[in-house]
Amino acid sequence: MRAMLPRERVLAALAHQVTDRVPLDFWAVPEVWEKLKCYFCTDSEEQILKNLSIDVRQFQPDYIGPELVKMQDNSYFDAMGVHRRVVKNEFCEYEEYASSPLGFAETVEDLEKYDKWPNIDNWDFKALSNKIGDAHKTYYIKVETGGLFELAWALRGYEQFMMDMVLEPEIAHDIIGRLTDFYCEYVRRTMDNAGEKYDMVYTYDDIAAQNTLLMSKAMWAEFVRPYHQQLNRVIKSYGKTVMYHSCGAIYDMIEDLAELPIDVLNPIQPNAAGMDMDKIKKNYGDRLCFHGGIDIQFTLPKGTKQDVEEAVKRVTKALGKGGGYILTSAHYIQADTPVENIITMFETAQSLPPQEA
Repeated sequence: MRAMLPRERVLAALAHQVTDRVPLDFWAVPEVWEKLKCYFCTDSEEQILKNLSIDVRQFQPDYIGPELVKMQDNSYFDAMGVHRRVVKNEFCEYEEYASSPLGFAETVEDLEKYDKWPNIDNWDFKALSNKIGDAHKTYYIKVETGGLFELAWALRGYEQFMMDMVLEPEIAHDIIGRLTDFYCEYVRRTMDNAGEKYDMVYTYDDIAAQNTLLMSKAMWAEFVRPYHQQLNRVIKSYGKTVMYHSCGAIYDMIEDLAELPIDVLNPIQPNAAGMDMDKIKKNYGDRLCFHGGIDIQFTLPKGTKQDVEEAVKRVTKALGKGGGYILTSAHYIQADTPVENIITMFETAQSLPPQEA
């Protein structure tokens, strides 16, 4: 089979066609990017993606709103109104929630008092087309929206929001509804300004833990599904592909997620309960494509080169038969991951023959 261009390769795979090799994507924490800059002797993230033969690119509108001011304790409110602080461990820095800004609200009317709801005018959508340039002619281009349920509980507090769904449902609906309205407009402005250069909108909401769902299917149907349906209607009105992300044991939700509708399911967390890739491909591979699949909990950070090679071969064989799969890690590659294992993952993927149906 002749060598395909990156965008051509992804489009063919998502059309459930056999490609010259499995398409590749990349996501990693900042510390991993720095490691790879040292490894490849470059300051260019684009050069790293080229060196790894990554087929996908992501472009986001730049934040141009008021400067995010740090509090005296070095915590800060981000552009979405979430209160965060930076925490360090032996490997990296990461952000945790510093408080629950909407935890004070006792009624829907109280929510009006919050002065840090996201303002869509704080993002520069007009510059997107120039930012992408001609990259869309070579690469498959995506944009990411925020999590609706995840941002809602980040603002309200996880325990409080889960209780709201039972005791104060109008508060839960109001918060997630506001965020959905914001991201619907975010998609509209992205597409109105640079839609001809985008292929995919990446949406997300973690609705499961390692071994089980975070809520009942009935709760999901009432408090999460209608808002993702609203967002997806906007995305589909522009003719774009929808990729949806949820970590964890989501097998029992795949049918419901497919009906939102979505086109691509991410990240196929291999060590979560019930996430049997052969079973997922057999039961849903005719309707969905898949993105992710390479374990970041054990294989990439702790495995040998042979472990990584075997994982790539196993996952590609399971999810990539007849197309329908983009290979990448099953979440951001973490800071304790050896560069050699990252290189091995992508080199092994490029060496594999086309996965016939």
